[in-house]
Amino acid sequence: FKLKNVMLKLRLKRNGRKRQPSYRLVVMEQSSRRDGRPVDEVGYYNTITKQSYFDIPKINKWLEEGVQPTKTVADLLKKNIVS
Repeated sequence: FKLKNVMLKLRLKRNGRKRQPSYRLVVMEQSSRRDGRPVDEVGYYNTITKQSYFDIPKINKWLEEGVQPTKTVADLLKKNIVS
């Protein structure tokens, strides 16, 4: 998936109820808003229960394409052993 002159980021998209956040791990354009339309969804993370799921083959594919993770996402991936 190649977009010309567009910076893609691996970042968190918030969903869930008020005061009960959970996040989806998504690939989005850097300039789009936090809860905008993602290019691809590659996992989720629940901050309350600490449950998480990461589609590791998809994440590795996107990282090889040059997608940059945000600092928070990079920390989550390190904890869950994604290189």
